Amino acid sequence: MDRKQKEEQVKMLEGIFDTSGSVVMAEYSGMTVAELTDLRAALRENGATIKVVKNRLAKIALKGKPGEGVADLFKGPVAIAYAEDMISAPKVAVKFAKDSDFFNILGGFMGEETFDVTGIEALSKLPSREELIGMVASRLLGQASEIGSRLNAPGQALAGAIGVIGEQAAA
Repeated sequence: MDRKQKEEQVKMLEGIFDTSGSVVMAEYSGMTVAELTDLRAALRENGATIKVVKNRLAKIALKGKPGEGVADLFKGPVAIAYAEDMISAPKVAVKFAKDSDFFNILGGFMGEETFDVTGIEALSKLPSREELIGMVASRLLGQASEIGSRLNAPGQALAGAIGVIGEQAAA
């Protein structure tokens, strides 16, 4: 790689680090091409990406950034998994790491927060964006239906009372 290509790689990595919701770093030594392809496909299905990076270029790209604290994790063959949202990359990476002997999570960062392996695992257990939207929507709909039933309750009680009075008058 010549100097210009290295500069382009650093700019690309800076863009990834700036725009990603979270970045997971993992060691992938010993993985077969088929396993790496499976991981890429699983990440792509969830809107995430994995990229094998040159450690020195990644450290340069992290210099002065909020996630600079994880620069020491770039040792040996390291790949980064990232996505625009905060949950999808950690969720898929942790699931894949449980099934693989050769894919080991080293840590990661999300904004200014840096995480070790346990932090990434905790992050992967959070609900995804779609799940959060669904939870909020169901709560809002539940509250709206409760408001509707409370607004109708006095009218229903009044209609029932009028019905009873009508029956008594007819009798």
